Amino acid sequence: MHELSVTQSILEVALAHAQRAGATRILRISLAVGELSGIVGESVQFYFDIISKETMAEGAELVFRHVPARFRCLECGTEYEPGGPDWTCPQCGALRPIAVGGRELLVESIEVE
Repeated sequence: MHELSVTQSILEVALAHAQRAGATRILRISLAVGELSGIVGESVQFYFDIISKETMAEGAELVFRHVPARFRCLECGTEYEPGGPDWTCPQCGALRPIAVGGRELLVESIEVE
């Protein structure tokens, strides 16, 4: 259910920027969604279609760019993308990762008319 509040925030950001730009309609919103963010794109799209009704964002396309998880090993400092459920460091074999990427949810761009 947290996708509803996230989607409300996305819509608010898009509407605020579109209004400042003097736009009449939002055509597309591009989002970067991290693999570790817990955000389900289909849920965001579902809520967006409902809450954007009768706004300048109604009918806007949501474009999702998926950002892979990225870790840094606390033992040797190597940065790496995990291979599936195995989060061990490919350099030293330690299992002491810290996430340095893949948790983001960003509005990257808004296309308006």
